[in-house]
Order: sequence, then C-alpha cells, then structure tokens
Amino acid sequence: MVAMATPALAQEDKPMTAWEASRTVDEGDMVTTGVARGRDRLNSATSTSAIKENDIISIAPRSLAELFRNIPGIRVNAATGEGGNSYTVRGLPLVNDGAKYIQLQEDGLPVLEFGDLLTLTPDIFIRADLNVAQVESIRGGSASTFASNAPGGVINLISKTGEVEGGSVMGTVGIDFESYRTDFDYGARLGDGWRFHVGGFYREGEGPRETGMNSMRGGQVKFNVTKQFDGGYIRVYAKLLDDRAPSFINTPLRVTGTNADPSYSDVAGLDTRTDSLVSPLLPNSLRLGTSGTPTRQTLAEGTHSKSKSLGFDAQFSLGEWSVTNRFRYADQSLRSLILFPSAAAPAAAFATRFAGPGATASYAAGPRAGQPFDPSGNGLLNVSFIVDSDVPDVSNMTNDLRVSRVWNVGGGDLTTTAGLYRSSQEYVSEIGFTTFLQDIVGGGRSVAVNLRTATGIPVTDGGILVYGSAGGAGNSKNTDLTYQVTAPFGSFNFAKGKIAIGGSIRWDNVRVRGNIINDTGTRPFDMNGNGVISVPESRVAFIPNNVTFPVNYNHDYVSYSLSTNYRVSEPFSIFARYSRGGRAGADKILFTPAVSTVTGALVNSVAGHDVLRQAELGLKYRKDGIFLNLTGFYALTDETNSQLRTNATTGLAELATVARSYKAYGLEFEGGIRRGPFSVTAHATYTEAEIDAAETPTIVGNIPRGQPKLLYGIRPQFDSDMFSVGFNVIGQTGSFAQDVNLLRLPAFTTVGAFAQFRPMERLEFSVNASNLLNERAITGVSEGAIPAAGVVMGRTMYGRTVSASARFFF
Repeated sequence: MVAMATPALAQEDKPMTAWEASRTVDEGDMVTTGVARGRDRLNSATSTSAIKENDIISIAPRSLAELFRNIPGIRVNAATGEGGNSYTVRGLPLVNDGAKYIQLQEDGLPVLEFGDLLTLTPDIFIRADLNVAQVESIRGGSASTFASNAPGGVINLISKTGEVEGGSVMGTVGIDFESYRTDFDYGARLGDGWRFHVGGFYREGEGPRETGMNSMRGGQVKFNVTKQFDGGYIRVYAKLLDDRAPSFINTPLRVTGTNADPSYSDVAGLDTRTDSLVSPLLPNSLRLGTSGTPTRQTLAEGTHSKSKSLGFDAQFSLGEWSVTNRFRYADQSLRSLILFPSAAAPAAAFATRFAGPGATASYAAGPRAGQPFDPSGNGLLNVSFIVDSDVPDVSNMTNDLRVSRVWNVGGGDLTTTAGLYRSSQEYVSEIGFTTFLQDIVGGGRSVAVNLRTATGIPVTDGGILVYGSAGGAGNSKNTDLTYQVTAPFGSFNFAKGKIAIGGSIRWDNVRVRGNIINDTGTRPFDMNGNGVISVPESRVAFIPNNVTFPVNYNHDYVSYSLSTNYRVSEPFSIFARYSRGGRAGADKILFTPAVSTVTGALVNSVAGHDVLRQAELGLKYRKDGIFLNLTGFYALTDETNSQLRTNATTGLAELATVARSYKAYGLEFEGGIRRGPFSVTAHATYTEAEIDAAETPTIVGNIPRGQPKLLYGIRPQFDSDMFSVGFNVIGQTGSFAQDVNLLRLPAFTTVGAFAQFRPMERLEFSVNASNLLNERAITGVSEGAIPAAGVVMGRTMYGRTVSASARFFF
C-alpha cells in the first residue's frame, strides 16, 4: 500500500496549470465563509453557494451587481453601474441604497464595516477580475454570529493564492459600446512551501451608457505570497485600486395606463437602456466647502475610488488547538460626483413654477447657448442635482482571531471555537448639492437651461437653480466619525453519527466618537466670483464654520444561532436553524432625535441597532453530478432608517426617517445537473413579504417597495475541448414602486449568452452578450403613483452590451 501511495502523492503534488484549470470543472463543495471551520456543505446547517472562476469568466458581468444576481436569494438593484448598487436577501427590506443586512467581504474580511453609509457602498471598493478564485455566499444562519453587522448574510470574494501554476493575459473590447480592458494574472510555486499570485486589470472608455466622456478609466493590482508549513500557513497580501466609473441614478420614463396596469416607454430622444442624462455640457458642482470658500468639480470625476490595503492571514496548530487570524488595513477614499435627476415635467410647467407666469426658458450652454428652449423634441425639462461627496478617509482596519479545538466527548466530536473580532471604521466626508435645470436629451448632449421671469429677470445662474438642495436645508452634511466594533464570539458543534447540533453567540460593542454638522439655512454668496449676487447666489446653502454636534456613545447587543443537521445518507441531509442577529444603526440615526445634539449620547437605545430574527428549514442532496438545495425561511425585521422618496407635493426627492418592522417568508431553491459535456444550474426564490408596523399606519400590511414574489435564474452550458457555449437567464416578477402599493413595476428577464473557442493550445477567444434581448429592466421608480405629467424617474439596468475577448495562457 505504501509503494502504491508514493507515486500517487507525487502526482497530486504536481500543480495544475492555468490552461488546465480553465477547462476543468471545480467539484469542490467546502464551506469556509460565515462558519467556524471549513466543512462539507452537507455537514453544515447553512444555506451556502459558490460561483467558481470559470463560471465568472463565462458570465462576464459588467459589474459586481450583475455577478451577484446569480446568487440564490439575493435581490440586486443593479442599475447604478460599477458601484453604488443595492443588495438584500430573502425578502429583507431594502429601505435605502446599499447593503444593510448583507456584508460584502474580500478574503474573509469586510470591505466596509457598514454596507449602507450615505453615498458609500462596499462595491465601490471591490472589482471582480482574474484574481478571483470564487465567490462564496451564505444567507442567514451563522452569518449572524460569525460576522458583525451581517445578520442577513455574507458575500465573500476569495482570491487566488498560487495553487495553480501559470496565468493568462486577456484583452476585451466592447463591440456595441466603448470599452477597452486588459486583465492579467500569474501564480507559481517558489519552492520550500512558498507560492505567490499577482494580477489586476486596467480599462478605459465611455462605458455601457453614453455620457459624451471617457467615463470609465482606471484599474487595480493585487498580490499575495504564501508560506505553507506543516499544520498551517501564513499569507501576506496587498491591493492597489484607483478607478473611476460613472454612477447612474434616475432616468425619465413615460408612463401611460393606470397604476395597476402601467405601460412604460422611453421619452423621445433618450434611450433608457443605452443613454444617460450625464453630459460634459452640464454645470460643475459648485458648493461652499468646510473652509467657507467654493469648491468646484466636474461630472467627469464620476465615482473615483482609491484603496491601498495590506493584510495577512495565518493558520497554525498549537498542540490540539487550531489558531486562525486574519488582519487587514485598507486606506480608502472617495471623490464622487453623481448626477441625480429628481423630477421631470413640461418646460412651461417648470418655468411657471420657478419663475412665475410668463417665464421663458433658454439654453445655458452648448451650440444653442442663449437661444430659446425648443419644445419640438420631447418638450420636457428635468430638475436635477449633483451629489458631491468628498470622502478623504473611509479607511478600515479589521482583525479576526479564532481558536478552535475538537474534543472527543461521549463517542462524538465536539468542536469548540472562541474568537475576538475588532474593527475600526473611519468615516470623514463632506456631502453637498448643486441643483439645476437640464433638457432631456441623450447621447451625452444634455445641457443646462436658464429661466427668466416675464419681465426678463434671470432666476438661474448658468442653469443653476439652487446652490444647495432643492429639498431645503439639512441635506448637506459634514461627518467626522470613528466607529470601533469589538465582538467576542464563541460556538460549539457536536457531531455523533448522522446528527450534529450546533450553537453560537456573539456580543457586539459599538463605540462611536466624532462630530457632525449639516446646513441649517442659506445666505448670500458670490459663488462664481463675478462681483454680482444672482438670484441663486442669494440663497446659498452653507454649513457654519467651527460649529459641530458631538457624537459620543457606546452601544451593545447580543446575537445567537442554534442549529441541527441530520446526514440522512451519504448524498442527503436536512437541517434546521434559528437565529437572532443585529445590525448597528451607523450613520442612519445621525441628524435624528435618536442622538443628542448636545451631548452626542444615544437618546433612543432602541435605534442603536436593528434586530433580525430568522428561522430556516432545509434539505440538501448531492450525487452523481446532481445537486439540490431547498430552504424554507421566515424572518422578522426591525428597521430604523432614512428612505429616499419623492415628495407628493413638490415632486422632488427627499430623505425621510422611517421606523418599521417587516415580515418575510418563502422558499429558496438551488440545483444543477451535469451529464458529460452538458450542464444546467438553476435557482429560484419565492417570497411573501409585508410591512408589519410603520410610522405611517396606512402602509401596514403592504408589500415593501421593489419586492418581487419570485426571483429566478437558469444557466445551461455545453463544454468541449475546443469550445463552450451557454446562456444565463435571470429574472423577477413584478413589484410595487413604493410602499403605498399603487404604481406597479413590470416583471423583467435578462438573457446573457457566451461562446468560447479554443483553436489551439493556450489560446481562447470568446464573445459575451449581456441583456442580449435588450430588455428594459426597471429596478425602481421614485414615484408612488403616475404623476400628472405622465413622466416618472426610474432606474434601469444596462441594455444589450456585447464584448469580445482574446485570452492567452502561459
């Protein structure tokens, strides 16, 4: 037996090449995210999924949001672009943008401690490229106790670490949109237990939507080196990200019919799938900064994210104990200028509203500057504002230490784990607004529009209506905070025979220190420096200098989870789990009565964190190329948040504080089959959700806005040595635009397609199409009912985009 084993071990030790790995099906089914120790999925009482590297290459997502739509149970509003998208899971409320109940991680640690900071979402600082080995996700369950502020689940991007020998270079060009991108990666073993991996990308171009500018430019580089030794390893890694991409919030849509049966169509001159209202001809952001002097920036800045991170992982044994430690420090910053179209109406209506009867409109820029507004196109104007976020410091330092041991107790294995999580999240930001009028024209050609009264008095300044927010005072904000989270946690899992019983507990202590201030009114200020105070300059939003409100409080809460798993047979297991998790209030409780403006103390302790209670019952099956995961779930959620919605009186966007509870239950399915070169994977999530209690009694019992009954996806694929082809179909049923449950959003299905051709060794050509049928996929609408103008502000996903790639392996 020893003689036979020796050559086998030598063969296993020989690393697979990158070329071989690109044509190999990864059958691994180990869970490592959101659990105490890695274990086979059938032995774990959790709902987990993984998207492997080759699947990511085939899907060719245009953003992380498009990639995450392939995860069961995850609802993604993937309309904003590269970053700034919104994520939730299994019917949990999506009251505001971002990812409140889901934590996005990179190599097991959070990118941001809170996934829904104002104008900041974790996907701004993550990019999926050839560095990614796989994407793991866990929904509910142990995520409540093995991660802070992630009671709904965790999505973790796991990097390659040099196990595969060699790498590749891939060039990609957009066929029907302007994009030029180069990806590379390389890994190797260095001997004596050492290995490394390096990779990254650079891209530029206008992107999938027309902006009239080179809107997408930048890239990243990642590197890691690992020393493997008996009983463990130590790994050091680093990342450098510097990338710009535009963010798209709203676009005007015409609506006819009724609220119950609406028909959506494009406004003349604007294709909601390929166009945007972003244009180089629009005004600059011009606002009063902290220093009391104007700051100026153009929309070409887009969402400019920077990240420099350094971290290490270590795992080793101390006798019978296993010790794991993960540490990372990320120096992160953001300068973001986002165009936010707020409301659309006929030009005459806006002229009368803002400048009185008999007012006139004229172009403020472009080839027709000074000429009267031409209503022969669509005749509409848009009130828009630029959200200018200057975030010089959103750095994050995180350390996660775990110690585990397996004990033999009563003829079974008792696994115990104790750990300590510690993080420090900086949040330093200035957020201001510039409000103006613009015509509704696509192709990067939209311009600002001026208004004059009937007597010829200008009420705009280069199209600018207000140097601030049209919604009034209180929206411009300066924040300088440090959030420190300390969380000891522990777990046990007792397995004997076919049965395993587990439990875990976590105590989160959140320490918040710093100061905040917002604009309390307006004052005259010569913003353009021409020596004349115009009408807009007579009411400039300002933040008082050297005046701040303190934030000084500690808050703690306990999370726990109990589970049982029964391995009925080798291919089949069932599990049950009950969990109670928490999510700290973070910045959403600032500028509310929950925090004292005098002492900075937390006046309303209930608002300090939101509680999520979940129950799960599931089964798993895996045999002979077939797998099936089926989970029933039930969740009760307490929610304190700020919700962006349209004011029914003014027609403009505003932030409103909400305090609610939600209920959701349903069934989540994931399955697949592989027979020779053919394979099919599919997922579906059916959800019944409702508002259980609310600050507005009339919406109690309603379905939360944007929540469909059914999310689904299917991906058939054919693979051979020479070529691979497949489709990726993802969709959802209809939903309501707002919590009032009047205006409905249509169902939509997007179809992706891919083809890969390998004419010779180490060379691969591919073509990928996203939204092949050019579906108008509306993920959200700001209005709760059809307005008198018949135009709403909607969020739509990219239309059809086709790219071609050439990849060389070495």
